[in-house]
Amino acid sequence: MRTISISALAIFALLAGCAGPNTAGERYSRRDTLRTMQVRQGEIMMIVPVVIDGHSTRLGLVGGAVIGHAVGDKLGEGSSSHIAGAVGAVGGAIAGQAIEKKITEQDGLEITIELDSGKIIAIVQEATVEFSEGERVRVLASRGDRARVLKLR
Repeated sequence: MRTISISALAIFALLAGCAGPNTAGERYSRRDTLRTMQVRQGEIMMIVPVVIDGHSTRLGLVGGAVIGHAVGDKLGEGSSSHIAGAVGAVGGAIAGQAIEKKITEQDGLEITIELDSGKIIAIVQEATVEFSEGERVRVLASRGDRARVLKLR
């Protein structure tokens, strides 16, 4: 039973890690392709390391509930195993969501840029590219408030 629970938790963690939204500057989602973006250039004024919150989905809720129920069900005997299973399912669901949220956190950067126009903006994105203060960069902005910072090549 113990190896089954550990295996199930490992599979759950792996799947949860793959389900996150795209927050990297150099990675594009499928819906971002073939779209026009405004390109502006500027200079990095300041870089602050940040943590981008993780997220929880039904995978964490259901996966945690299933594992919690299985563990709780094995702890009790007779009718008490049903009660222990139900309690385990609730606790597992809560724990599953918390675990998923924690493992999907990402290191990020808050990048403050003075655009060539004189306007100052800040963008938060995943820390997948190293930037330095004073570096010239380009900012790609799409419709709405979505933008990304990329190295000027």
